[in-house]
Parts: sequence; structure tokens; C-alpha cells
Amino acid sequence: METPQPNEPHGHNNPAARALRFIEQGLLMVAALMTLGAAGAEVAAVYQRGGIVLADILLMFLYTEVIAMIAVFYTGKKSSFVFPIFIAITAIARLIVLQGKDMQAENVVYEASAVLLLAFAALVMGRIRSD
Repeated sequence: METPQPNEPHGHNNPAARALRFIEQGLLMVAALMTLGAAGAEVAAVYQRGGIVLADILLMFLYTEVIAMIAVFYTGKKSSFVFPIFIAITAIARLIVLQGKDMQAENVVYEASAVLLLAFAALVMGRIRSD
């Protein structure tokens, strides 16, 4: 298998590839700043309320996972496929907590099944990536 030459379209010296990489890095930085801003606003809201509920903790985990996913892109690690799955699991768990006892039983089963399916997907992705 040949490596791309500097003048080939997929090479790192290609102006289009450099421009797209620059755009990607910029958007990742914007996403990180927005996530940090949202986390700060949530901390301020918790402080004003004077109490912490489980939904607040799950939301902070969502923000943490987004930051971790951005860090994976910057460090070049190869396990970035699992982070969106973790974010989805945490988001569904937060949805279940927020809806609380008002949920119909079948909706709880559907959402719990989604969490189980996502957990299985994360397990499979982790095994595939480690091979």
C-alpha cells in the first residue's frame, strides 16, 4: 500500500486538506467553548437553586463526555466512536430521570432497551477497536 505523495489529493500538503483540517480544529474549539459555557451556566443555575438533583449530575456527565470526545479528536486517539454512544446512553438516562414517574411503562421499556442496545454497541466497538 502506497502512502500519499505531497502532490496527491489526500496528502497533508494539499491546500484543501489543510483548509478542511483548519475548519475542523476551529469548529472543535467552538464546540469546546460552548460546552464549557453551558457547563458554567448549569453550575450557576444549581448554585442559584441551592440544590443538586440527579438530572443536574447527568447533565454535567454529558458535558464531560463531550469535552472528552473533543479531546480524543485533538489527541488523535482511535476510540472516538465510543464517546457518542456514551453520550447517548447518558442522555437517555437523563431523559428517564426527568420524565420520572409520569412515563408510561412501555416508554420505560423502550428507553431501557435503547440503553441496553447502545451498551452492547459500545462493547462491540470496544472489542473491535482493541483487536
